Amino acid sequence: MKKHFLLVLVSVLFVSLFAACSSNSSDDERKLASTEETVEINEEGFPIVDEKITISLMAPGTGVEDWANMETLQEYSEMTNIDLSFDTPPVSDFQTKLNLAFASGDIADIIYAAGSDDFTPGMEVDYGQQGVLLPLEDLIEEHAPNIQKLLDENPEIEKSITTVDGHIYSLPRVAEGGSSAQWVTGPMWYNGQWLDELGVEELPKTVDEFYDLLIRFRDEDPNGNGKADEIPLLDVKMDSTRPWLLAAFGLKEWGIEEVDGEARYTPITENYREYLIFMNQLYEEGLLDPETFSQSDEQKKAKGQQNRLGLFPDWFSFFTTGETEEEAMNNPMFHPLTSEWSEEAVMPLSSGISRGTFSITVNNNNPEASIRWIDYFYSEEGYAFLNMGPEGELWERGEDGEIIELDPPEGYDSAEDYRGTLTPDYGIATPTVTYPIEGKEESEFDQFIRAETEEKIEPYGEVPYPLVYLTKEEQDELNTIEVDLESYVRQMEAKFITGVEPISNWDSYVETIENMNLDRYIEINQDAYDRWVNN
Repeated sequence: MKKHFLLVLVSVLFVSLFAACSSNSSDDERKLASTEETVEINEEGFPIVDEKITISLMAPGTGVEDWANMETLQEYSEMTNIDLSFDTPPVSDFQTKLNLAFASGDIADIIYAAGSDDFTPGMEVDYGQQGVLLPLEDLIEEHAPNIQKLLDENPEIEKSITTVDGHIYSLPRVAEGGSSAQWVTGPMWYNGQWLDELGVEELPKTVDEFYDLLIRFRDEDPNGNGKADEIPLLDVKMDSTRPWLLAAFGLKEWGIEEVDGEARYTPITENYREYLIFMNQLYEEGLLDPETFSQSDEQKKAKGQQNRLGLFPDWFSFFTTGETEEEAMNNPMFHPLTSEWSEEAVMPLSSGISRGTFSITVNNNNPEASIRWIDYFYSEEGYAFLNMGPEGELWERGEDGEIIELDPPEGYDSAEDYRGTLTPDYGIATPTVTYPIEGKEESEFDQFIRAETEEKIEPYGEVPYPLVYLTKEEQDELNTIEVDLESYVRQMEAKFITGVEPISNWDSYVETIENMNLDRYIEINQDAYDRWVNN
């Protein structure tokens, strides 16, 4: 199997490079097979077409399995009467291959699960306006009832995927089921063993209470080894901890956020200055790990497995501590803090929308069949099929309709590893809505995560800034400003927190940022926000 995959991969890379180097490739030299004639579709049910067709698809491959061998796609091909030909370069090479495909004009009929990092909003706008990508809104209205229902019931989703020229060129992945869909990043988790040892019955809810608990973590030997080796708080370059601690000072974002309809740049606010002062205090007093700005994620996890951490960020706490899920349920999630700079608790929320997951190109002779093909996965039944794979592989229905999980075949370390060979919905942002799956029992750990989220995030959550689109000119201008701006702010955050740069130089810091064309940067984001509101 591995040899076969390598041969396929080498072939795909060779042909991709050949296509990029040849500017005179004719249509019949295209590397991906697709049906050349348009066929009639059935508007309801399966099959989608009576006459079998082939549609070419380009997507990032995770390297787990050849897409042609995935049982989910094989069964769906039989259901729909639509075959697929695949171009799935590795995730690490996908952006390069996608750009080459666009440049050569030899782009597949469908771009699938690309994601907005590789298939950027700017590319959507640019290639949409060039006519390389087809507008989807009329196709959706006429042939995609599940997608249309989603947009009708969620106007913010429609606004977030409608570009500056009023067209939809790409469909999203929308997070519905699962509490973690609301997280902007992994939360922070308290060490439950330490809380028990110190007799802490209620988590801190103010900055002062939080500071006092960190002092106790440092001084009262909660890990019980007789050594002063406790690390009250740590992170890797502050990227995971920052969102939750900024919120204690009334900031939802490290950058542009929206407040009462106005875009503002948070790293020059007085609230941010107070955040830096507080974090510098933690650093100077040994409450923040002195290696925060130099350590790797692996080093962070090693400290967690040595029971040296009091509060730490991760998607789930056992990723850092090495505990079991059952043991991890004793580690409570960080509760949002209030302060004199933020009297009401606030937490940043994810929009739950991942853009750039499905587009139809001008090379596609059957866009109606293609939009019908993807529409099924925006239904509850379709998501369950995409996520779990066909019945009989990893699950089956019990007598009462419940889902009974099956063990993976020999040779697989986990059911998740095997699932990655069955479906493309593994490690990439596939176009779908992640509905709760009917009949799938919620584990005790999942119940714990849901309860923690409902208590500590949902009541205080706000989306910092919506997903917006920029014109190509705006995007180019924004990119020019943003690179230097973000680099400087990141560099100065580390210097202020570690004391290398005294906070007395704050005014000079703000002046430097303002001279980096900040007014224009804010203006572009404000214009984009206003368009989003009025869309």
